[in-house]
Amino acid sequence: MLTFIGLGLYDERSITVEGRDALRAADRVYAEFYTSRLIGTTIEDLESAHDIDIDVRDRAGVEQHPEDMLEAAASEDVAFLTAGDTMISTTHVDLRLRAHDRGIETRVIHGVTAQTATSSLTGLQNYRFGKATTLPFPYAHGADGLPASVTETIDANRADGLHTVVYLDIKVGQGPTSSQNAERSDDKAEREEYMTADAGAELLAEAYPDLVGVVVARAGSPDPLVEAGTMSELAEREFGDPLHLLVVPGECHLLEADALVELAGADREALDIA
Repeated sequence: MLTFIGLGLYDERSITVEGRDALRAADRVYAEFYTSRLIGTTIEDLESAHDIDIDVRDRAGVEQHPEDMLEAAASEDVAFLTAGDTMISTTHVDLRLRAHDRGIETRVIHGVTAQTATSSLTGLQNYRFGKATTLPFPYAHGADGLPASVTETIDANRADGLHTVVYLDIKVGQGPTSSQNAERSDDKAEREEYMTADAGAELLAEAYPDLVGVVVARAGSPDPLVEAGTMSELAEREFGDPLHLLVVPGECHLLEADALVELAGADREALDIA
């Protein structure tokens, strides 16, 4: 059995009860934290809280060289961990299909996602969100200005009156130092870089200076932050520790507008209200 388990959004307690029980019952535990990570904990704390050892994999170890994980899952109960919900944004469908090709049974145990938390924290209705996009660091996409993937997504959603989640780039080597990678000293193992909402807003302000954005910071933590303003305004503010994302509201229902004003400090006159 290969069980994909979403850890939720913040720390070792964010996992569901079902996920916790499956994790603790597993014979082997693997994880990846290159797509996202739990800011409120460390690998050591995860291992201690659940009395397990975690083999943390980099991208190549999951996507190109998963043979040992699959071999283990053919005869043992193997858990594969990611932050959030294991098949949402941090998708590992390819690994699941490889397991099926080998006749290995799989299952998915879901966790809370940034998408659903964002809807809950902002008061924007989940079914009124369009396609999401990711804003990369400028050096990552190697071109001047905003990538077309970002502007086209925002523009298309706005034309349809839909909200847009803009995920902010994360560059992580193998995640937090653990017992498995403590001896590694190369840059890839140690590298952690998180785009902040002010940096993301500054990039978006190049094309959308007066467009209203909503910052969601530290969703799932004890102190989440939700704050609205134009992109130019948000670029001048600070929002504390990661993880951050941005929402571009589309056409707002009256109740959604009330929520953004009350919960995020939005200027009602700047919102597009249906």
